[in-house]
Amino acid sequence: MTVKVGIPNALLYYLYYPLWQAFFNEIGVQVVTSGKTTKDILNKGVREALADACVPVKLFFGHIMEIKDHVDYLYIPRVVCVNRKTVYCPKFLGLPDMIRHSVTGIPPIIDVRMDTRQGHFALLKAYLEIGKLLGASKISVFQAYQKANRVLGRYNNLLRNGWNPHEAMSLLSKPGAVLEKPPNLGLKFAVLGYPYNIYDSFISVNLLEKLRRLGVGVLTAENISPISLVLQKNCGLPKRLFWTFSDLALKAAHFLFKRGMVDGVLHLTAFGCGPDSLLNKFIEFEAKKHRNIPFMTLMIDEQTGEAGISTRLEAFVDMVKRRKEALACQK
Repeated sequence: MTVKVGIPNALLYYLYYPLWQAFFNEIGVQVVTSGKTTKDILNKGVREALADACVPVKLFFGHIMEIKDHVDYLYIPRVVCVNRKTVYCPKFLGLPDMIRHSVTGIPPIIDVRMDTRQGHFALLKAYLEIGKLLGASKISVFQAYQKANRVLGRYNNLLRNGWNPHEAMSLLSKPGAVLEKPPNLGLKFAVLGYPYNIYDSFISVNLLEKLRRLGVGVLTAENISPISLVLQKNCGLPKRLFWTFSDLALKAAHFLFKRGMVDGVLHLTAFGCGPDSLLNKFIEFEAKKHRNIPFMTLMIDEQTGEAGISTRLEAFVDMVKRRKEALACQK
């Protein structure tokens, strides 16, 4: 009987699912995902998680509840560092323990530590450990690891070409599929924040689609090449930001603002996120420094309503349009 490994559609799913799926499938393991976020999943997460956890972590708990009874293992890697410089949020590091001690009736958790500061082959060693646990040979794990990284490379190229993670995954799963490229719209907004907030259409109340319907093109950190982000260095600060996603979001803001590529910027943040409270001000200062680019913060939590977000978005887009027209008349 085929072993089933469960992967929640939350947090790092939006960046690494194609790699994980390719790896597990290549060693003969079936991957089961929890599907798109729903109100029921969110409610389950709110009931199971700590009250002071941020909404992305509560969602993660909800997705775990959705799949725990249908798999042989849960895949919750302890991802610490992938670039040898910045680290992920401490809650990411503690997720396996939080789930293990808070949720009852769960299958065994695959919680290998992934930290590239431990050497060039740290990630390969982590996947060899996973393969050993699942009974795969070293050679099959090595081949699966190579293939998975090639798949991740193709996925990242699709993101750089302007597709969002859902579209990119669809193109990967159906190589012959043709998706309609978003039209080149008049306004361009940077939507900055953490990918698990931006791309979860339920918790972000379908932010990206709302912007497209309002005639706004969207650029995110995932649409920018890693080399361009690395070249931003410390963004004028004495040192780079300590947290991985905060560092990437600030670098993306710096890159887009310097090149005048956007007419406005939206920062999507989760209530109770400590690093975001600092990042928010840094992005706002960057926006003011570069042509005083219009800036708005959208804060989300489990109580966020669609009507309130829509009203604020429409008003902000209208304001940016009028500003752009006024600036054009002055030239």
